[in-house]
Amino acid sequence: MKNLLRTTIIAATVAGLSFGAATASAGDYNKMKKADIVETAVGNPDLSTLVAAVTQADLVTTLQTDGPFTVFAPTNAAFDKLPEGTVATLLKDENKEMLAGILTYHVVGAKVKSGKLMGLIKANENHYDIETVNGGTLSASIVDGSIILTDANGGTSTVIAADVKTSNGVVHVIDTVVLPK
Repeated sequence: MKNLLRTTIIAATVAGLSFGAATASAGDYNKMKKADIVETAVGNPDLSTLVAAVTQADLVTTLQTDGPFTVFAPTNAAFDKLPEGTVATLLKDENKEMLAGILTYHVVGAKVKSGKLMGLIKANENHYDIETVNGGTLSASIVDGSIILTDANGGTSTVIAADVKTSNGVVHVIDTVVLPK
């Protein structure tokens, strides 16, 4: 797995993407020159598994278009929560379509900042359904001041860093991979 991630990161660098400083907060990212969603993810070592998955699923070019997009980006630790062997299985060529379906379940075809999402949640009695690019729905709520996403299987994820600005949308970092039906 480490070799696959290293190879993917090298491939991303060769493709013209550059690594930025490792940062942990949206504020730090926003001080940097605005990069697109993929460049922003490549610049954060905590998102290297996501970068490997996006590359394997052939979604790099799509996520570098004008968008706008909102990406709920799972951290490496979020991918580590999946059952052992799941990530390695998903990264196999024969599972590219399944991987793309999971990844596009983390993408919204509009720019949705956390303040707007919180307002929609509050206006709808602490519940707001978000349609994702793969056609599935994530349910958003607020618990103890944090945005919580509930996937189609009842799994939950918390937004741990919100409003990372990019040139083609916004990224919200999440602590658990959300899965479509």
